[in-house]
Formats: sequence, structure tokens, C-alpha cells
Amino acid sequence: MILRRYPQFSLCGLNCVLCPRYNTEGVSRCPGCGADGFSESHPVCAIMTCNKKKDHVAFCFECSEFPCRRYQGNDKDSFISYLNRFKDMEKAKNDLDGYLAVLDEKSRILSYLLKYHNDGISKNFYCLAINLIDIEELREAYQSLVESPDTTTTRKILSEIAQKRGISLSLRK
Repeated sequence: MILRRYPQFSLCGLNCVLCPRYNTEGVSRCPGCGADGFSESHPVCAIMTCNKKKDHVAFCFECSEFPCRRYQGNDKDSFISYLNRFKDMEKAKNDLDGYLAVLDEKSRILSYLLKYHNDGISKNFYCLAINLIDIEELREAYQSLVESPDTTTTRKILSEIAQKRGISLSLRK
């Protein structure tokens, strides 16, 4: 298997670096899309199989058939939200370096929350919130989060931002 250059952003548009499985320690950790060890965590990935049969691209947006049926009607989530996958893919298509910079910034905010605000039950919530809330709002909230290391306050701040924007902070099963 060829290792991907950007395992933090998947072939199909998921933000691997914001996934709870990417941000876990131990045997259940996923290294990100196409990184060393990915095939052991995900022996069958339909998107990677499709890519091998077609254009062998780094991201689906580079495929001659993008957007294909795989981006229609995806109303279920797994460990990470698929909700913004197509929108994020479009952003990356228009400015990959800019999108990866935003993703890196979101990753730093998430790492901060997991290090200083995690009460042992908030990781999934933080991963979902950071993934779905726009970076501009996260930047504004970050100062409040740094000033108040209380997990309850942190969850409240992120929940209020999401509620104002009509974002549900729960995975769709």
C-alpha cells in the first residue's frame, strides 16, 4: 500500500485528525487515512478500493468522477461526523494548503482541550464540536476556554456556539 501524504485528511474528505479514534492511545488508535498501520485498522475501505480501480488520486476531489454516488445521501456517522465531508472536500479542492492549515489549527485546539479540559468522558464531544464548528468561532471561543479550565464551562461554551448555528453535537446513527 502507498502511504498518503496527508493522513490527517482522508481520501474521502473526513478530518481524521479530529476523530476520537485518531486521538486515542492504545490498540484501537487509527493512524489516519492511508497512514502506516491504516490497513490493519481498516482492512476494507470502499473508497480506497474505488480509488485503486480508478484514478489513484490523493483526494476524491481529484477523481474524474467526483462527486460520485458515494457523496449522495450519506446520513450516518461512524466515529467521526460525515456531515461536512462534501463541504470540506470542496474547500480542500479550492485551496488545499489553506484547508490543511485550518485543519491543523483545529487539531491544535482539540489537543489543548483533550490535554487540559478532558474529564474522561468529553473526548467524543470535543472531537465532534471542533469538527463541526467553524474555525472563526473556535478562535473566538478559544480564549474563554483557556481562561476557564472547567470542563462544564467548556462544554457549555461549545454547546452554545453549536446551538446558535443549528449544529447538533451528536453523531447520526
